Amino acid sequence: MARHHEKQHEPCPVARSVNLVGDRWSLLLLRDAFDGTRRFSDFQRGLGIARSILADRLRNLVDAGIFEVRPASDGTAYQEYVLTLKGETLFPVVVALRQWGEQHLFAPEEPRSHLIDIQSGKPLRLMQPLTQDDHVVAASATRVIKVAP
Repeated sequence: MARHHEKQHEPCPVARSVNLVGDRWSLLLLRDAFDGTRRFSDFQRGLGIARSILADRLRNLVDAGIFEVRPASDGTAYQEYVLTLKGETLFPVVVALRQWGEQHLFAPEEPRSHLIDIQSGKPLRLMQPLTQDDHVVAASATRVIKVAP
């Protein structure tokens, strides 16, 4: 993970985001949290991640305001890691990665998990960048205005 001072001074939003949530474990923690996982032991069991790495990633995500630690919802002495509103707004990032993987990393009939809308039972529409007036925009039709050094 990047040091805190590196994240503070990086002028690129993509670089700052990747510094915070761009490693494998952080993204998989987010995926599992969106699937309902909340307890340290459940994250560890599901991911097969070392306790020290898990503790480090969760601490970073809590420090960044993506997760918050709460008493267990079942009244036991355990704690739970719950997505904050800031964390919930990472859902489109996880969905976009999922959809890209579905399109490019699986054979047509290869088994895989599916993300569906609970109400309709149907898959979500493909995530695509849109202009302010809701037209799909390609990367070639955009430009980044960089910060002057």
